[in-house]
Amino acid sequence: MHEPAIDKQQLPPRDLAWPFWFVLPLYPHGRRQTLRQEIQKDTLWTFDQLLGLLYVVVPIRMTVVKLSGGGLLVYAPIAPTGECIRLVRELEAQYGQVKYIILPTTSGLEHKVFVGPFARFFPKADVFVAPDQWSFPIHLPLSWLGLPIGRTHILPKESRKAPFADDFDYAILERIYLGLGSFSEVAFYHKASNSLLVTDIVLSVPEEPPEIVQLDPYPLLFHAKDHALSPIEDTAKNRQKGWQRIVLFMFFFQPSRLDVSTLRQSFQEARKARNASPTPYFGLFPFNWRPDWQSSFATLSNNQALRVAPILQLLILNRAPQETRNWVDKISRWNFKQIIPCHFDAPIQAGSEQFRQAFAFLEEGHPRDYCEHDLHLLHKIDRILTRLRLIPASKIKR
Repeated sequence: MHEPAIDKQQLPPRDLAWPFWFVLPLYPHGRRQTLRQEIQKDTLWTFDQLLGLLYVVVPIRMTVVKLSGGGLLVYAPIAPTGECIRLVRELEAQYGQVKYIILPTTSGLEHKVFVGPFARFFPKADVFVAPDQWSFPIHLPLSWLGLPIGRTHILPKESRKAPFADDFDYAILERIYLGLGSFSEVAFYHKASNSLLVTDIVLSVPEEPPEIVQLDPYPLLFHAKDHALSPIEDTAKNRQKGWQRIVLFMFFFQPSRLDVSTLRQSFQEARKARNASPTPYFGLFPFNWRPDWQSSFATLSNNQALRVAPILQLLILNRAPQETRNWVDKISRWNFKQIIPCHFDAPIQAGSEQFRQAFAFLEEGHPRDYCEHDLHLLHKIDRILTRLRLIPASKIKR
């Protein structure tokens, strides 16, 4: 259920401002819109913002849940703009104050960077973080990472020991060592709504651009261009076209149906583009999409199938397949009916069987659910990092 529409142009600029954008300088930088959606009446809400680089933008999402004893729990905070905090305050006025704030990952900087600033708006809330938090290049205390002193706690290994155990079970994917850092994620199961809350571990790709992305359609229209001299035209077809190409960039960095122009060609085209009209990035658009590019996207959408992102499959989870399988087995015992991840589509109507199937790639000899040609660059990165011993070798044989 969507919230009543608000004209973002009528909001004071300070309501959309995120003054600390320079800490993680990603689009849309210092001006961020927030979209609140009621997923289950009087029980569960999502808050979406945008996050990206070079106009490759996707939703970043936090989830707010009403506790049975009154009050709210916040999973994976987003940028606490004036608009975002106002929307949370509206829920507090009806359902009680924010009691708990959860940081459910150790490696997602796009999630970690917002927790401290968000928590300062709710001084009575306890902050719980995934175990084994780390920072680079040196390990810093949690308070030095901006988390509030005196009310920041490590999530207990067993969910029954958490103060919100009446409402939630959770499962911790133990630290997966990756050389320079580690990967860990905590999945929360909300019993009353039969909802599974996850961060980055699984997702579903919609064919149409999500609503939050369409509030600022320019990134979609930019990537809908076929070459540097293509005009920017705002049509439904171009929005969809731009979204699907953005997804391919986000998943594969350099999809197989994409040719990268030479520097000389790129600058020549950029000069012509700048003469034609003002363009971002000095007119640079060094991409040439092949006519069959949509076939790559078709393998991703696949009727909104639940899937694990390729970077997790090739560079992270295959370093600890048994630990990941054990974690998946524990989660699959819960009776969830929908999954709410922090990126792309939500909610996803899926249960334990679909969740377990998404991790079939962990089995020896099981083919991946992506085109191997699209995975070329990730395979190359894998080989380089492994050869330099920056990450351990995969434990899965293909």
